[in-house]
Amino acid sequence: MTGVIPAHVNDAPPPVYADSLDIPVLFRDGPARRPYPQWRTAPHAPWATAAAFPAGDGWYAPTTTWREIIKAATEVGRDVTPNLQQVPQLARGELVARVSPLYAYLGIHHVTPKHPLPHSAGRRLTLNAVYEYGTERTAKNALGYRLGMTMAEWVCRSLMGLGQTWHLEDGGPDPALADAFKDPTRRLPDLWGLHEAENAYWLIEAKGGNVGKTTLRDGWKQLSEGSKILHAYAHRRVLVGAAVQPQGDLFLTIDHDQHPGQPPLDTGGICPTPTIPGSPEDHLGASDDALMGTARTQMLVYLALRSAPPSQLRTIALPADRTTRRRRREGIIIPLEGDDATRALRADARSAASNLDDEQSLREGARLIGLDDFLTCRIPGTEVHLGMSRRLFAACALLHHEDRMIAERTPGLRAEDQHLAEEPADEEAEEERRRTKRRIFREQQEEARPRVRRLVRQAFDQGADREWSDLLPDQQEPRLDLDDHPGLLEAATPETYLALRQDDLPYRRR
Repeated sequence: MTGVIPAHVNDAPPPVYADSLDIPVLFRDGPARRPYPQWRTAPHAPWATAAAFPAGDGWYAPTTTWREIIKAATEVGRDVTPNLQQVPQLARGELVARVSPLYAYLGIHHVTPKHPLPHSAGRRLTLNAVYEYGTERTAKNALGYRLGMTMAEWVCRSLMGLGQTWHLEDGGPDPALADAFKDPTRRLPDLWGLHEAENAYWLIEAKGGNVGKTTLRDGWKQLSEGSKILHAYAHRRVLVGAAVQPQGDLFLTIDHDQHPGQPPLDTGGICPTPTIPGSPEDHLGASDDALMGTARTQMLVYLALRSAPPSQLRTIALPADRTTRRRRREGIIIPLEGDDATRALRADARSAASNLDDEQSLREGARLIGLDDFLTCRIPGTEVHLGMSRRLFAACALLHHEDRMIAERTPGLRAEDQHLAEEPADEEAEEERRRTKRRIFREQQEEARPRVRRLVRQAFDQGADREWSDLLPDQQEPRLDLDDHPGLLEAATPETYLALRQDDLPYRRR
């Protein structure tokens, strides 16, 4: 499908924010040599498609934000929440693991390409001096994995409108093909997703770091193996290479092709019409499957919030009207410093707060103005603040409860069930055991899905009218923070919140 910008998507150049970045992206029809130094010297087209695959191959220069990239980092990866049912505080550690390599080894530098585009940020990501001079190979490999997964999530979801991504090892899009996708002897791609506007599945393999032709060819073989299993369905193969070297710019290569076939399985749909692409969060009111997928994706954040000490929790005010936070051409999240409606409503709430004596009156006054309060906290070990609405929190709480019931019926799954063995375990045998436990857990999840889907919908619909003290385990009501925080870069979607400090952006070098 070609990228036709729908009426609700602003066709103006993307605003430039304090954390705006340009990411060169090269689309081509298969793996090839590293295009050095074309990310600086080749003419680049502006990104003009709205949540769709571009009409033609070649170089593009989309502008995004560091917040958008961190959002992708927190949401992509193997789902470890089944193992954390009794120790939710470990979710914070997983979030740190997803974010910290990016902060540790990436920097920002100012760039003037040979063919500059108007309205670009003029800043790109690079590797910092810590990576260049002080990092061992194993740490570089860790960054390569995390960078590849993060940028694959960003380019597929934020840029091209793919729905939720899922690890292929959990079974793939068709239950009838699950055993083939779970076969540990096959070398398969990382992720899959459903692109509603294309009405096709995507298979995605991510590579990151010092990515060359040999690495990309290996990834293409993995995608080909996945295509053999999914051959009956229309699907797109997408190989994302997130390449960066010291002194160079981070750029992406997107090697791709399409396979014809039957349409995807009917899952209820998340998009009312195929000409209006959007994030699954834009359609939570109309689709139980979109709600289930969003709740599942946000489970790590839910567990981190649920387990945070009460003193670290606060709520922040966002407009109750979610239409102001629908996805735009530039990405999934909406930077709030560019959201006039949010700023105006918050100013009204601060003005009214001077006449209110207690927290309950303050909260009720904010609601009357048209504000909702989202629960948030800073993730320990980072300067990233994550949060969500009360109705999404209620949906996640219900899903968490159902997952706990399954975990209790799956001995050995939970992290707290693990015991030290007398002899060091064989890593391959341990991985096979963990894979078996995850498979059993996923099968029970799928068996319970029709019933749980109804319950999650009910929890979501009723959650907006519940107090935070009813939803949190300590039964306390977090403080509504209406203070102005000039150094905080905030962003939101219809149901989630993310913020980071401007002075905590990756090291900037001129």
